Amino acid sequence: MQSVEIPLKGEYIELCNLLKLAGVAESGGRGKTLVAEGRVTVDGQPESRKTAKIRAGQVVECLGVRIAVVGL
Repeated sequence: MQSVEIPLKGEYIELCNLLKLAGVAESGGRGKTLVAEGRVTVDGQPESRKTAKIRAGQVVECLGVRIAVVGL
């Protein structure tokens, strides 16, 4: 599984935007589709909210990519 670390500049990032930033989805719209299809987990649990607030310390997995969100 590929791992990516994303530094968080604010309090949170919306899930669909995180998928785009990490390069898992080519657009925010594609990110929303991946969430709707049930292909995304947050901290090991399935996530169905496209704009879920992802904060530092959380781990998102999608399409074989593990995204660790870290604070600055």
